Amino acid sequence: MNFSLSSKAIATTKADCLVVGVPEKGDWPESTTHADEALDGLIKKLQKAGDITGKNGITGVFPLDGRSWSRLMVVGTGKNDDRTPANFRKAVTAVLGALKDGPSKSALIAMADTQVKGEPAVSSEEALLNVIGRILEEQLYTFSEFKSEKPASRKLNKVTVVASGSGKALKEAFNLGLATGRGMNFTRDLGNTPPNICHPIWLADQAKQLAKDYDSIKTEVLDEKQMEKMGMNTILAVGKGSTQPPRLIVMEYRGGKTKDKPYVLVGKGITFDTGGISLKPGEGMDEMKYDMGGSASVFGTMKVLAETKPKINVVAVVAAAENMPDGGASRPGDIVTTLSGQTVEILNTDAEGRLVLCDALTYVKKFDPEVVIDMATLTGACIIALGNQATGLLANNDELANELLAAGERTGDRAWRLPLWDEYQSQLDSNFADMANIGGRPAGTITAACFLSRFAKDYRWAHLDIAGTAWLSGKAKGATGRPVPLLVDYLMSHAGK
Repeated sequence: MNFSLSSKAIATTKADCLVVGVPEKGDWPESTTHADEALDGLIKKLQKAGDITGKNGITGVFPLDGRSWSRLMVVGTGKNDDRTPANFRKAVTAVLGALKDGPSKSALIAMADTQVKGEPAVSSEEALLNVIGRILEEQLYTFSEFKSEKPASRKLNKVTVVASGSGKALKEAFNLGLATGRGMNFTRDLGNTPPNICHPIWLADQAKQLAKDYDSIKTEVLDEKQMEKMGMNTILAVGKGSTQPPRLIVMEYRGGKTKDKPYVLVGKGITFDTGGISLKPGEGMDEMKYDMGGSASVFGTMKVLAETKPKINVVAVVAAAENMPDGGASRPGDIVTTLSGQTVEILNTDAEGRLVLCDALTYVKKFDPEVVIDMATLTGACIIALGNQATGLLANNDELANELLAAGERTGDRAWRLPLWDEYQSQLDSNFADMANIGGRPAGTITAACFLSRFAKDYRWAHLDIAGTAWLSGKAKGATGRPVPLLVDYLMSHAGK
């Protein structure tokens, strides 16, 4: 697929399909006015006749004869007062939904001058070009690697997006959007890959390949012997029941100054989660291949960094294991000593994500991090609390939490902060070890974060529970690519500082 930015006049730019936005009420953007003039007032006639309503996300396609374009697509962008960034994304998504399986081989999208509510970070032309670029990649994604009959190739192979000029800022914004979309799609590819292929060693191989593809990425992989020597007993405890050995994967991107402290990302990489001896119900267990969604989002984010080369240092650590039940698996009641020296009584082997993460959170202290952010499909309780809309956010630092929340708002990859009060810590009390790995049913997302917080006291830390946002069930089953947009926006906001 060919994506490009153009500042040429709309009337002189040929394409099979011209795409413009029309509001339900209010002034038209200049791009739509120019298109209407080139079409001798056709858009106004269609609107007057009721063929175009302007309701947000509603598209209409109209054939054209003897023009620079074979057809015209008009998408409603709603009322000016209601045109939030979220509604603009909805309109652009509708455009791609109509284009991707349509007859057009090429499209010219003129929507970056749409009036959108909000501060410049979400309403400027740069911001809208970023959104359009991301949605182009995101909406044209397919995953058919394991189908014996591949779907027919799309006719659409070229999309040109109209910009007001050819300046560096516009190009960089659009290219960052495209790169973010590609990072999301890489995350989705990893998540959608079946667990008989995607296991810890395979995941480590993807990290090694990333280092081969990009000179800016350096990869190191620790095997089970190295982890045992270091004392990473909780990661090893989770992987004991599987024939697939665990791995600790470290990827480094050094785009900033040598003295700059790195921003550290930690991803939960449970490539399949049966629950172990605390076996999950069979229904829907296939979706536990997505339990490595945290690690997948780390991979996707690192790919974006490698492509865009921002001036920032980032270290990514993935704790990868497969949680299976066999005669050697960890049992409820086992006590293990973590890398930090703290002991954990494993009361439920299905609370394994926090066990692999706690050793990783201890390990990353060696990098003297600026901040540490971990991503994990950690608790079903988070889905009950927030559904599939918002990522759960808990942190030991208010400034970090607020910056992540703001990044989520800017990108539409939203998060919601939950409390991390000391009063919840007592739910993890154990009669036999320093702590238990579960805190009972009340506040399950919070007590899971409380557990992790005990290993993150030496630096600013935030935890993103993406159990409800990393993948979708039902007819639209598949990985979503979240929270790559949030992470990329946050890191880019600190690049060069």
